[in-house]
Amino acid sequence: MNEVKRKGQTAKEASFALTGVTAADKNSALLLIAEQIMTDQEVILEENQKDIQTGKESGLTESVLDRILLTEERIQDMAAGIKLLVDLTDPIGEVMESIQKENGLVIQKKRVSIGVIGMIYEARPNVTIDAATLSLKTGNAVILRGSSSAIYSNIALVASIHRALEKSELPVEAVQLIEDTSRETAKELFQLDEYLDVLIPRGGEKLIETVVRESSVPVIKTGAGNCHVFIDASAEQTMAEEIVMNAKIQRPSVCNAIESIIIDKSWFQRYGIGLLEQLVENKVDVIGDESVCSVFPQAKKATTEDWYTEYLDLTVSVKLVDHCEEAIAHINQYGTKHSEAIVTEDDTHAQQFLQHVDATSVYHNASTRFTDGFEFGFGAEMGISTQKLHARGPMGLHALTSSKFVIEGNGQIRN
Repeated sequence: MNEVKRKGQTAKEASFALTGVTAADKNSALLLIAEQIMTDQEVILEENQKDIQTGKESGLTESVLDRILLTEERIQDMAAGIKLLVDLTDPIGEVMESIQKENGLVIQKKRVSIGVIGMIYEARPNVTIDAATLSLKTGNAVILRGSSSAIYSNIALVASIHRALEKSELPVEAVQLIEDTSRETAKELFQLDEYLDVLIPRGGEKLIETVVRESSVPVIKTGAGNCHVFIDASAEQTMAEEIVMNAKIQRPSVCNAIESIIIDKSWFQRYGIGLLEQLVENKVDVIGDESVCSVFPQAKKATTEDWYTEYLDLTVSVKLVDHCEEAIAHINQYGTKHSEAIVTEDDTHAQQFLQHVDATSVYHNASTRFTDGFEFGFGAEMGISTQKLHARGPMGLHALTSSKFVIEGNGQIRN
């Protein structure tokens, strides 16, 4: 039996064992994991540097290297996220609905674990911790399949998780890592219906679309982040500038960073050049429509493809519009339904934007960088679902559950 099937079978068996563990058992295991990754921090960072060095030799971009990079601070953030997860209410067993029939039957809809979750992802080793701990908190086993670009980091992190689970009431086998990062193992995971209950891809658009197209396992689609900020005519200058700069340059390699700025023409006439100059001073390449390029020579002319592009780097496209409705139409045509923001002092325009923009998360006078499981109080996230069925937006604990009907009777039979 090859690695994928063997680990799939092992994870399935572990998922049955997890149905009997208590919330206290799960929380204790999570705390042990948080402690273990801090204890193993030096080893984890050493292994991460192997990935960084390999990535540099392979010519990976700075933005991709940033997604792979682990630091003491990032490991501390992982541990803090796990502890926040411990403080959250365990959703398993929650009664979602309850009905008592005239014949005395009591019908309850209860929240239960999904079973075995498959996670296929690129770069980010922090996903290894997020996926494992969220799965364990919800009583799910998980099979992790990261990319070759972070394989040393992922092996080190899973080794820490296993060391922690050995000291807990949870089965060590509940967290499995596919160490063979070839395309063949990915394809095998797509077809692992016998053992996987759901598959969650997290990474670039190409990976996600490949999983959606080729998987026979049910998929929760996490989407690319072609996010926008629309600066309305009434936007306060300093607020608009600070939101744009934060959303673009604070960490450009992540999916909730903005890729496009849409600006009302009247606001642009007053403040636009100053904003674009700030971006250029911060090494951002500006791609503009004809109106932008005609007054800002540093801008490169945008193509239709640019409006669709998730740069994940210090590049931003800029479009000028006549009114709010035009901005909304542009976002709904080119956006990826991830995170969108409006900066305005006009309440009517704000409500129009929040209501009509089709995205998982819509913001008024705030940066899109807050679309994140930790920021939303979920402790961590499995990804940000841009589909509309089962889960949407940052996927925390509730997104990793299913339901079952539990019916209590005292001898009732149906006529």
